[in-house]
Amino acid sequence: MTIRHVEHVMGTVFSFDVRHEASERITSAIEEAVAWLHHVDALFSTYRPGSPISRLGRGEIAPEGCPPEIVRVLARCAQVERDTGGYFTLMPGGRLDPSALVKGWAIEHASALLAAAGARRHSVNGGGDVRLGASPEPGRPWRVGIAHPLRPGALAAVVSGTGLAVATSGTAERGHHIVDPHTGAPATALASLTLVGYDLATVDAYATAAFAMGSAAREWVEEQDELEAFAVTSSGTVWRTSGFQVHAQVYDAT
Repeated sequence: MTIRHVEHVMGTVFSFDVRHEASERITSAIEEAVAWLHHVDALFSTYRPGSPISRLGRGEIAPEGCPPEIVRVLARCAQVERDTGGYFTLMPGGRLDPSALVKGWAIEHASALLAAAGARRHSVNGGGDVRLGASPEPGRPWRVGIAHPLRPGALAAVVSGTGLAVATSGTAERGHHIVDPHTGAPATALASLTLVGYDLATVDAYATAAFAMGSAAREWVEEQDELEAFAVTSSGTVWRTSGFQVHAQVYDAT
């Protein structure tokens, strides 16, 4: 049986695909996961002047006066900033904004709530960032399409597997909105970059950082454990890291 739920939160659409017989326990787990996403939005939305993250950014409260979730996320962001040589930043455009990590972190926890309730066969998709649980059916993997950033309606690749985290950063919806923190200029070398790994909080944040790296991203990702990348450059050519073919089928994107 398939249980589906769609929720508008964090300024995007989240979709739950749960392959499990309906039960009160599974329904409650989905409701808890949805409530969690709204809770995260209330804490971390930079569009809400009264959110703790907005108040922290204006200096109205100190980190020790924030909810524990914010303290944990800020610590994790600081680690990602170190790991990426500053290509991930907590202060994009000079304003406190951990959004590049928060969505993946929130989805990862939502997925864990479903698994803890016995719904291991599920996927959670938040605006194109996806956490895949166990296989939807015995012997069959999940399949996640990667949209071609320069050809509306076309796919550049399809990732298949179970237990994976998939995140894409790109220009298709918002143009060149990711800034290279080292130059202050928009990162324009890539049109999209998709990372595949196993923890969506990390994969989501690293995807933003790697996109900002531009041409240096491929070598950096190759050095990371359990992380693979697929990219479409602004000129339409593609590249992938050495292990990406384990997870995906790549279409003709030239």
